[in-house]
Amino acid sequence: MFRQNASRHERHESSAGDAAPANDYAASDRAAVPVRETTPGRMWVPRTRGAVSGLALILLGLWGALIPFVGPYFSFSFTPDEAWTWTSARGWLEVLPGAVTVVGGILLLFSANRAVAGFGAWLGVVGGAWFIVGPVLAPVLHIGDPGSPTATRPGFQALQQLAFFEGLGAVILFFGAVAVGRLSLRSHRDVRRAQRLADTHVADTAAP
Repeated sequence: MFRQNASRHERHESSAGDAAPANDYAASDRAAVPVRETTPGRMWVPRTRGAVSGLALILLGLWGALIPFVGPYFSFSFTPDEAWTWTSARGWLEVLPGAVTVVGGILLLFSANRAVAGFGAWLGVVGGAWFIVGPVLAPVLHIGDPGSPTATRPGFQALQQLAFFEGLGAVILFFGAVAVGRLSLRSHRDVRRAQRLADTHVADTAAP
């Protein structure tokens, strides 16, 4: 009986000794797998994160850049009250910030990279701010006279002023700031996706 138990003990030690090298090899093999120090997908952001703000910035930017040229068709304009008339002031104060806002909206709408989308959001902020302060700084910077509203009633004059400059810039600034805030945070969805990418990367690298 004692000899039988001793033989079982010897066989157990022998099998453990045979398994040890395999385990050591597996451990060393796992240790040899290169693992990124940074989590893959950290700069990824879902396109839906900036979709609404991006679309709004595109539409608002197009309005700001085109309304001085098409507004005279329906008596909604600044002087000079002529359609498709280019002036230095229109280029600097309306076309430029409108184009910057549109580019920012496109980056927000189509980019899945956090840095690129964030840059687009900041372009929207800059474009909106320039719509607000541009007419005030125009005489100082000598970039032309933005003109005056063509409406005769004070209420319609105020509406045109807001629609062309200050009000339009405030709305653009709002959507740009919202996008900047949303893109500066990492949601639970972002963390889970980054973890899945990290696990997939380790599994693919460890596969023979």
